[in-house]
Amino acid sequence: MCLPPRDADSVFEEIIQGLSEKEREKAREFKAFARGRKIKTVEQLLRVVMLYCGLDRSAREVAGVMGMLYEPITEQSILERLRGCGPWLKAMVMELVKVEAGVNWNGRRMSVVDATTVNGPGAKGSENRIHVRMELVSLEFLEIHVTDHKTGETLKNFRFEKGEVVIADRGYSQAEGILKVKEQGAEVVVRLNPQSLPVYNEAGEKIDLAKVLKEQKPETIQTIRVEIQDRKGERKEEAYVHAYRLRPKAAEQARRKCRKRSSKRKSTVAEATLLLAEFVLLITTLPPEELSAEAVLQLYRCRWQVELAFKKWKSVLDVDALRAKQGSALAQVWLYGKLLYALLVNRRMRHQFGEINDELDQERTATWWRAMALTAEVMRPLITGVEFWPRKASADQVHVLAERPRRRRQLQTLPDEVIAFLTPGVSSQSKALAL
Repeated sequence: MCLPPRDADSVFEEIIQGLSEKEREKAREFKAFARGRKIKTVEQLLRVVMLYCGLDRSAREVAGVMGMLYEPITEQSILERLRGCGPWLKAMVMELVKVEAGVNWNGRRMSVVDATTVNGPGAKGSENRIHVRMELVSLEFLEIHVTDHKTGETLKNFRFEKGEVVIADRGYSQAEGILKVKEQGAEVVVRLNPQSLPVYNEAGEKIDLAKVLKEQKPETIQTIRVEIQDRKGERKEEAYVHAYRLRPKAAEQARRKCRKRSSKRKSTVAEATLLLAEFVLLITTLPPEELSAEAVLQLYRCRWQVELAFKKWKSVLDVDALRAKQGSALAQVWLYGKLLYALLVNRRMRHQFGEINDELDQERTATWWRAMALTAEVMRPLITGVEFWPRKASADQVHVLAERPRRRRQLQTLPDEVIAFLTPGVSSQSKALAL
């Protein structure tokens, strides 16, 4: 039996086969790949991206690996090719997340949205945000966007389908975003922040939630029909606030946290704010007849799955280890390249360990943490192509990988007298030549 030819490119193809030929060839459309020189194909350029972004190799190390597999290339050439890849990588990430998750029962889809920050070296505050929309049954990603810190968390960052139910934390408690979701025919379940999202009665009067909820007993749920409206009061939407009052011990802990946050801001916390801290407040556009208050509260707890996804990305794949400085072309390249790598790892992992029951519509038996870590380890040699490195590196390959002398610290050499001491009877010049 004849086995198919095995070389570095065919092995690397195993990793990128999730990317269609059409998406790869967009490298020419986005001018990431114009013509082959040292990097002769789009697939070789993708290997450069996976080495630099996925495995976090330095540009010099990438040049060394490419030289071992193909022909010598300089660190500067690697950086120049990478700088032009940002828009192309963004397009591939957006295309890859469209493939998997399907619509659930009765035309409904459950999704959760959130964002996480990624900062470059020396950052003093938030620099970049990764915004995601994830299907809550299959835990597949539906949208991924990278922005700077000026783009905050809002439901307006995403597109939703008719009949979709969107779950989000209190950072998305904004009238404009919720109204935008409703315009698209979708529904929301959002943790209510009364300061950023005031609610009104049918007469258009603002509801004092602290006054309404003051007499509610611990460990009970109260539902209040409300209206939300835009800043001008022109657009209105019916909604429901489900208020669960915590048990006394949990309520005291919540008040303590509230006071602590206020003390950090050097402000005094209002009594109404302390009272509302005792409640879990959710606002939803779903009527109680369609989904009860108890079910909505339980559904909201599943929002934690997107936080776990971020934790896996950061702890297993180092998605938060951005090396490029804010504003540089390499920052966008690294972020989208790392996300592309994360999606390819996820796809290969699910193909390899597909028997793991990790979907939320049935009893779960395991999660993907260790499977993801092992998959990443399996992919590493396929990306570096170490199996196909020459047995002995050439002088050019060694030169690319060798460390350069630093300006402030020159490479050391033994003094001539010490060399003479080590090899008596041989002249210093001869010993130097021998060394």
